[in-house]
Amino acid sequence: MKSTTTLAAFAATTLLMAGTAAAQTTLKLSHYLPPVHGIHTDFIVPWTEQVTQCTGGAVKFEIFPGGTQLGNVAKQQEQVMAGVVDIAHGLHGIPRGRFPRTSLIELPFMTRDAGAASKVLWEMYPDYFAPEYKGLKVLALHAHNGGLIHTSNKKVEKMEDLKGLRLRTPSPAVSEMLTALGATPQGLPPGEVYENIQKNVIDGTVFPWDPVKSYGLNEVLKYHLDAGSYTVPFFFVMNQRKYDSLPEKVRQCIDQASGDALVAKFGDWWDKWDEAGRTEAAQAGHTITALSDEERERWREALKPVADAYIKQTSGQVENAQQIVDEMRKRLAGQ
Repeated sequence: MKSTTTLAAFAATTLLMAGTAAAQTTLKLSHYLPPVHGIHTDFIVPWTEQVTQCTGGAVKFEIFPGGTQLGNVAKQQEQVMAGVVDIAHGLHGIPRGRFPRTSLIELPFMTRDAGAASKVLWEMYPDYFAPEYKGLKVLALHAHNGGLIHTSNKKVEKMEDLKGLRLRTPSPAVSEMLTALGATPQGLPPGEVYENIQKNVIDGTVFPWDPVKSYGLNEVLKYHLDAGSYTVPFFFVMNQRKYDSLPEKVRQCIDQASGDALVAKFGDWWDKWDEAGRTEAAQAGHTITALSDEERERWREALKPVADAYIKQTSGQVENAQQIVDEMRKRLAGQ
């Protein structure tokens, strides 16, 4: 009798375990940054852990960071659209032209604050940006703190110092800005910047502080101009069909970890990530210069025609481009 009872209990446990295994879902998540970057350590990994815990282990994740077969910055959107991965974090400007509405926040001197920019992007998404994300469940939109101009061999303090410098650019809007200031923009994925500076193919890059540290760029840079003249936006999205196919409880857990609660974290996160890059540069004895108020006004005046031309160009794709810019500026001014 004991033997029969034991066998029955064993069979029931086996069936329960089999049912649990069958119910468990593995989601693939990709991004383009190295595993040492705060996006990976402070954002992506904890986000997946939160969802897994919320679902009681019904969902787990396989993460593909930069440097893996699915970590190409130019393929994040297409991978998630095609279902190659289920979730992706990527940069709007690479490849160019896919998010003309969202990318208007890249215009010169729109903002230098990651928290404010991220909040405004998320607030405006439903009414202004949604058409750009068909087929995608948008989990978050965010931006980084104002970017700097980093150079290897030449100190930059004023507009004239930029003349002829070959600088890596993250997007079309920033390329137009650099061109107007006299530099020569070079489109490169972030992971290729180190080698190209080392080989003197480019003279520097525009980045916030955080990737300077995570990509080891303080080893090949010497000068940093805190211009705060631009920001770039990022997306965190999921394949809509995959999202819709998940049980309601799982969808609720994903929603709870995303949206307003997630977007609100990026300001503090980026301040922390930037401080690490700046501290490393200072400890290495680099020259860190802030753009003077007088020079900032010179840049603003020089870049007004660039902003106007970019808005006009974008209007060819988006009828309400000027309205979007006006609304961005209004909301950012109120932050």
